[in-house]
Amino acid sequence: MESPNPTMLFDRQLLARRRNRAAKGFGAVAFLKDRAVDDVCERLDFINRRFEQALDIGSHGGYLAAAIARHGDLRDKIGALTESDLSPAMLAQRVGGGFVADEDHMPLAPLSLDLIVSTLGLHWVNDVPGFLAQTRLALRPDGLLLLTFLGGRTLQELRACLAQAETEAYGEAFARVSPFADAQDGAQLLQRAGFALPVADSDVVTVRYTNLFGLLRDLKAMGETAAFHQKAPRRLTRAIIARAADLYQANHSDVDGKVRATFELITLTGWAPHESQQKPLPRGSAKMRLADALGTREIPTGEKPIG
Repeated sequence: MESPNPTMLFDRQLLARRRNRAAKGFGAVAFLKDRAVDDVCERLDFINRRFEQALDIGSHGGYLAAAIARHGDLRDKIGALTESDLSPAMLAQRVGGGFVADEDHMPLAPLSLDLIVSTLGLHWVNDVPGFLAQTRLALRPDGLLLLTFLGGRTLQELRACLAQAETEAYGEAFARVSPFADAQDGAQLLQRAGFALPVADSDVVTVRYTNLFGLLRDLKAMGETAAFHQKAPRRLTRAIIARAADLYQANHSDVDGKVRATFELITLTGWAPHESQQKPLPRGSAKMRLADALGTREIPTGEKPIG
């Protein structure tokens, strides 16, 4: 039997199968997708330019296209919008469809796009630096990349409860919830990929459920359950899940008995470099000393301040 690729964290084929199964009922649990898409539209609304060729990666059922259609001003800012998704069944929910593509191997032509958007897909990508490098090359000068993905605080309660329950049963815990990057990691990766004016923002969303099992049902319906390439050596038994549910209720419930689940949405914004963009001043080119601007006296190195 061939050993798993140690550099491959996620099983993209397994993820695609789960997305296919989730496609038909995804609309009932699309609250995170809706929030991410609405945020993208708000950001685009503040940008005073037109994007002739745009690509929505991980479109699911055309949520971005539908949101743009509802915003009259945005319809004039977006020329042709193409959609792609890992899941054929997700694309089939959209009239007109799109093309099936894996974010790990996107078929993007150099200098072919003015805008690339991805909402809630980057956290499943195995080679994030490679994905960002691909999108950077595909963007024309002054092209925009807008990415929203699940960040490090996502499902922190579930992660802790499963780890404690499994440690009690086996003496050790295995990865059951996907690892998520934070905003700082994302901004640094944008810089490394050659994007100009990188910005990273975080939006924390708290969702309440009757119990842990309601959360698990939603994650399954979203197609967001863990899809690790290397499987844990031990199964999650019903007893362990029941114990995790008790821990969740004891540690993360409100006075009405409902439990909280945290989702962190991180949005990355980066531009393909262009001569018209703002640039930092060269080192040493300031016209005024900082001490003068603050109305204070500059203290030479080694001199003790008075008072």
